[in-house]
This record gives sequence, C-alpha cells and structure tokens, in this order.
Amino acid sequence: MKINFEELPEYQKDLKRLLKKYRTLSRDLEAVRKVLNDDPDSFPPFSFRIEGLGISTCVIKVKKIASDCFKGRGRNSGFRLIYAYFAEEKRIVFVELYHKNEKENEDRGRIMRCFL
Repeated sequence: MKINFEELPEYQKDLKRLLKKYRTLSRDLEAVRKVLNDDPDSFPPFSFRIEGLGISTCVIKVKKIASDCFKGRGRNSGFRLIYAYFAEEKRIVFVELYHKNEKENEDRGRIMRCFL
C-alpha cells in the first residue's frame, strides 16, 4: 500500500528549526514514514489518538521517536510527532513536530485550524 504524505507549512518550520540542532532527525523521520506506510492502521509504538478535539479527523500523537541524537540519554528522550490519518484517502498529514523538552502538549489550536 502506498500512503501519500503531506506536511503542513507549520510542520515544515518545526522540522527546519529542529534539524539545526538534531542532525539525524531526517533519517529518524524516514523510519517513522516507513512504519506508517507499511501498516498505517496499526499505530507506531507509543502512539495514541488525541481525543476531545471535537473533529472527526483521526489525529495521532507519536510519543517516542527513536533517534541517534539521544543515544545514552534514556528511553524517554525524544520527539513528539502529531499527524492526521485519512484512511479512505490513504493520506497522512504531518501537523506538528517538537522535542518533549520544548513543551508539554501538542498545539490543539493548530490542529483545529487545519481540520475544521
């Protein structure tokens, strides 16, 4: 199955900013894309659907993305990836990317603006 991946402009800004500090991030995200492309219906490990948004779109938060940047820094180090999954269209839209030390939770306002 071939999934179409899209990125919001805000996500692209997140990625560009994080790439300056975390050089292996592009490679790490490619691994996530491969997992999502191979089996989009079974969410990656340590991911869950974000509830309570009041929208019908399936929005997923991936809590732990393995990265070579964090070797030896503990299991909970890492990035958070927010994406929307449209099963009928075989499409995934990357919404937000951040390091867990930058902020605690996803930007629900951004999610709402994009999918309402």
